[in-house]
Amino acid sequence: MRLGAPTFVETRDPDELARAHREQGYRAAYCPGWLTAADTAGVHAMREAFARHDVIIAEVGAWGHVLHPDPEVACRNRERVVERLALADEIGARCCVDYTGTYGEGWYHPKNLSEEAFDAIVQLTQEIVDRVRPTRTVFALEMMPSVHPENADDYLRLLAAVDRPGRFGVHLDPVNLINSPVRFYDTGAVIRDCFAKLGPHIASCHGKDVCVRDGFIIHLDECRPGTGVLDYRTFLTELHRLPHEPPLMLEHLPNREEYHTARDYVCGVARELGIPV
Repeated sequence: MRLGAPTFVETRDPDELARAHREQGYRAAYCPGWLTAADTAGVHAMREAFARHDVIIAEVGAWGHVLHPDPEVACRNRERVVERLALADEIGARCCVDYTGTYGEGWYHPKNLSEEAFDAIVQLTQEIVDRVRPTRTVFALEMMPSVHPENADDYLRLLAAVDRPGRFGVHLDPVNLINSPVRFYDTGAVIRDCFAKLGPHIASCHGKDVCVRDGFIIHLDECRPGTGVLDYRTFLTELHRLPHEPPLMLEHLPNREEYHTARDYVCGVARELGIPV
């Protein structure tokens, strides 16, 4: 299993950055946010350095909010996503990951889970993929609780509708699917369902955790791996079964120390399961 996380090393030297990942126990990395597709020499140097140190580029983050309610902003966001997908293909990342955004200014809007939204997401995804036509990466959408795709069946439907095999894949963050007490108290079932239905298409995964606040209306929060209820034994077991080795990327922690604590927890679970990291 390939684990990755930010290293908090302040350098733009590709070899130094790749070595920092290995020194901190990682064999997968996020693509540096400052790298662009136009920087051909920089992309080549980064790709070669990471390959020398056996660190894969797991994902290029796009985060374009392509459903933005302002047409001009939505257009600019789509252009950014196209550029990031081109970068992912050039650097050989496992995926370029985006989220579809929302029809409102916040996370929630009544149209987000409508068929109209689904159709718009299909069209936008096809346009983005067809403009780049990647051969070394896939475009993927992170599942979210408030917009398509919001569960494994929804993603299967999206894969079929987009119909770009080998160019459109899956990004899996199981915490994003935990949005009810039923799912919260059986995260293993949610994880198994995702891998059973989406396994061959999964390009990269995010690793975090989920906890609940006490109250009449359920309120769920992200937390550091090992401090919530996410079934990491099931998560790592299912991930290890995939022959194409999708990486597991830790995220949303404030500093290197927190990431190292999360790393140690995940590696500890992996050791118990006999899974090499």
